[in-house]
Amino acid sequence: MSQALLAGISRTTRPQSMVRRFLALDAVVTGTNGLAYLLASDALGDLLGMSPALLFELGLFLTAFAAGVAWLASRRQPPTRGVKFVVDANLLWALGSIVSLVGWIDPSTAGAVWILMQAGTVAGFAALQWAALRGATAP
Repeated sequence: MSQALLAGISRTTRPQSMVRRFLALDAVVTGTNGLAYLLASDALGDLLGMSPALLFELGLFLTAFAAGVAWLASRRQPPTRGVKFVVDANLLWALGSIVSLVGWIDPSTAGAVWILMQAGTVAGFAALQWAALRGATAP
């Protein structure tokens, strides 16, 4: 991914700011998703064809994860290891979403579409964060 594209997306040419902004965006989206799962697990379970208990547990995890990502985003210079952990976790989440869809859960059509969209979004965050991190740590 080119630095010009990243600069356009993040509206800054400062690599460290790009990392922080992509982490912050991830934290907001993930936190919102987690809170929705926590607060509306029954209704979302009906819509997505998934267990409300599973959604509630995922909501707990996502909310905690989002808080950690937000903390990283708040650092003047997020630690490289922390950002790499977020990238890896996002990639694992995306892969796990696909695997669970194929072999573990049987959601409604809306649920299957949601899972695929979520996997794509999370993989996109990982790609943006990784590219921004590479730009920030380049010599």
